[in-house]
Parts: sequence; C-alpha cells; structure tokens
Amino acid sequence: MKSRFQMSSMGEINFFLGLQVKQSADGIFINQSKFVEKLLKKFKMQDCQTIRTPSDVNCKIQPDPKGKAVDQTLYRSMIGSLMYLTASRPDIMYAVCVCARYQADPKESHLVAVKRIFRYLKGKPNLGLWYPYEENFELYSYSDSDFGGCALDRKSTTGGCQFLGPRLVSWQCKKQTNVSVSTAEAEYIAASAGCSQTA
Repeated sequence: MKSRFQMSSMGEINFFLGLQVKQSADGIFINQSKFVEKLLKKFKMQDCQTIRTPSDVNCKIQPDPKGKAVDQTLYRSMIGSLMYLTASRPDIMYAVCVCARYQADPKESHLVAVKRIFRYLKGKPNLGLWYPYEENFELYSYSDSDFGGCALDRKSTTGGCQFLGPRLVSWQCKKQTNVSVSTAEAEYIAASAGCSQTA
C-alpha cells in the first residue's frame, strides 16, 4: 500500500476504538478488558461479588409496573456502555439486549438484572475473540430462538452467529418482528435471519 498511497507505518496495532489487539505467531486476540475495568469503576461495581452467568436461565425479565423506579439516565448509561462492549463480547449480547428493552421506564428489578451482567464481567474480564492463522475458511452459520420470550408482546427472540472456519465473524440478537404461533415458526424465522447474514 505504501507504493500506491502516501502513508506511514506506526507498527503493529495495539489499541483501536477501545479494542485491545494482541498479535502472536498463532493468531490475533481481541478483547476489551481495560474497558471492562473502566466500566466497573465508573458504576462503582469494582468490589462486587462475581457470578458465573450474565443472566438467570430460569428468570425472564418482565415489565414491572408496580416496581420502584430507578434513575433513567444511570440505567441508559449502563446499557449504552454494555452495548459498546458487545463488540468483542457475544456472551453478554442476549442479556444486554433484553435489559435494553426497558430503558423507557426502568425499575429496580431491571437494574438488578443489569448489575448481574456487571458482576459476570467482574469475574470474566479477559474474554474476547480469537482469530487463529489457519487456512480453513469454510462458512458456518448457527441460529436459535426462544418462543414468545418477550413478556411485553409475546414476540420471540432470534440469536445467531457466523464463523469462517474457527473464527467468529458475526453475531446478532434481535426480537422478531412478528408473533410466532409455534416453536417451528420461530425457529424458521431464526434460520431465515441466519441465511440472510451469510448471503
């Protein structure tokens, strides 16, 4: 590129838009551990107890009209920070997206769910994306959905990810636009969304 464009080389990239990039002979590792540390301090969660999962498997976050209201600015700031973190942390994508649905009128129960994500991050700050140097570039796509998981409108949520060989290159979590009348329909919509990502 230097022969075609006027440019200078500053060496190997280490940081880019909050992403930490570590290059080795085997591949490239991208994470946001310093950003996680910064978030924990910002929201005074650096001394919290850790937890093994970002959300409770058996507990669905629901509207809480009788619950105690919390500071909307704080809640939205926490959600916005976590959304930025999903650039390298697909493991929190679903939990963050579900909590983001209640930004208009957050209650104490919703804030507890968001704080649980921070407790999970406290215990696993160094997870990230690993891109090995190998020649396998076969495309794989995975998709899944719940059925009527949103308590507000009974819409299902689609999740999916795409791999080039062992490299995770794309992931998504989105509420479906239509209400599915069966698990088969919800799964079909999720598979269709996965196919559109690979096309």
